[in-house]
This record gives sequence, structure tokens and C-alpha cells, in this order.
Amino acid sequence: MEPNPSPARQFWTALEPLHAVVYFAPETAEAAKAVGLRGFWMGYFAGRSAPLGPIGPEPVEAMFFGFAPRMVARALPDAWTFASPGEVLRTRIEAVETALTRLLGAASVDELVRLLEAAVDGCRFAGRPLGAAWGAVPRPDRPLARLWLATTVLREHRGDGHVLAAVAAELTGLEAALTHIATGATTRQHVQRARGWTDGEWDAATGGLLTRGLFDREGRLTTAGQDVRRTVEETTDRLAADPLETLGASAVERVLALAAPLSRLVVDGGGMPVTNPMGAARP
Repeated sequence: MEPNPSPARQFWTALEPLHAVVYFAPETAEAAKAVGLRGFWMGYFAGRSAPLGPIGPEPVEAMFFGFAPRMVARALPDAWTFASPGEVLRTRIEAVETALTRLLGAASVDELVRLLEAAVDGCRFAGRPLGAAWGAVPRPDRPLARLWLATTVLREHRGDGHVLAAVAAELTGLEAALTHIATGATTRQHVQRARGWTDGEWDAATGGLLTRGLFDREGRLTTAGQDVRRTVEETTDRLAADPLETLGASAVERVLALAAPLSRLVVDGGGMPVTNPMGAARP
């Protein structure tokens, strides 16, 4: 983690494994397969976009900013011929609830759920279609399902803001990923494999950052590149601040105290690898 991270960054770090288990737990992939979705990535794109309805690839390409468009187009809209968005959403939540039950055991989450849902109530969704869609999903009546849904709304609210910040910095999705990798938060191996960019696209984007003076010839961030990356992260944190302001400082500290041990259980139980495309660390 960066020195003296902002409260918004600490909040994301503490919560991300509780959300991200959905991408790595076998229960999620098995649930997608059970409803007829073909392959991991069809399950990923359908599952993450399900609250938006039977959506096509173009808006998902825009919202899922860091992915090669061809990856999205291979999954959508074909996924909806195998399963409805409602069916995908229901089984996804049930599957991740099963995964969290396995990973967290008898841990109590009631207080954390109450705090996170209060944070969700403080989210402003203007310009944030994915966060808004997940925010409209009815809250389940089961604690672990509610926990996952709350972390998901907060995560997608932040993620929409991150896309806005990167676009404002005049970065493409691939360029944003390259600058993220250059900070050491993740690796080319993890990102390129997960996001679907070809070597040619990777090299072209690297060349563009070199031409703009954001990379040096060794692929490292220049001073200008560090400034751009810092601006993106600071803007992301600023745009993610509404839920924290709603809670107040003492409640945010309580969330961190409650969530971090649970996230460590997720990571230590194999629910999220420590090196991952998101650059999320073990809290």
C-alpha cells in the first residue's frame, strides 16, 4: 500500500477481497455453468452486468473500461440466450454467499453489514451506471449475501469514478492499466491474461505513453507519468468519498476494524490471490 493512503483508499483495501471473492471462488464459476453460461468469461461479463438487464456489448465495453472489447463481444449479448439476467443475478449472489460461508466460517457480520449499507445509502450515482445498477438490487435477507452486495455497490461506485478519472486524464483503458502496472501494484502477466489485450496492442499503447512523455524507454513512469497516475488515484479517492462522509470518521474506522480481519480470512483461504489484476493487497 502507498504511504499514508487516504481513508477512501484504506476503505477499498479493507473491503475489496470481500467483493472480489466472486471472481476467484469456484462456486461462482460452477453457478454460471449450471445456468448454461459457456466459459468463465461469459459468466464474468454476464454476472457483473446482470443488474443492467439483457445488455449488449457496447455499453459494457465502456463501463468495463480496462477490457479488450473483443472479450466483451464474445460474451454479450449471447449470454442472455442461455440465462436471463435475473437468473444470473440470483444464482451469482447465492454462489458467492456459499463461498463466503466457506471462507468466513462463523464470523459475525451483522454490525459491518449495517455500517456498509449506511455507506451505500450515501452513494451518489450520477454518471455511475454500474454502481447505480447494483445499488438498485434488492437487499437479500441473509447476512453474508447482504455483506457481499453492499461491498459490491461500494466497489462499483468507486470503479465508475475510477473510469471517469482515467478518461479525464486522457488515458485509454489499456493505458490506464499500463500506468497501474508501472507502479508495481500488479503485473503484465496478470493483467494481459485477464483483460485480453494482444502483444501488438500492448506495444502500441506503451509506445503512445512513451510519445506523450509518461513512460521512459524502459517502460517506467516518468515524473510526468507519476503525476498523471497520482492525479487518477487522487481523483478516484475524491469521487469515492461520499459514502465515507455519510458514515463519519469514527464509523469508517469501525468498518476498517471489522472488515480487514474478514478480508484476511478470504485471502488466506484462497478466495483472492495476493497478486491480481485489480492490484488489491491483503489488508
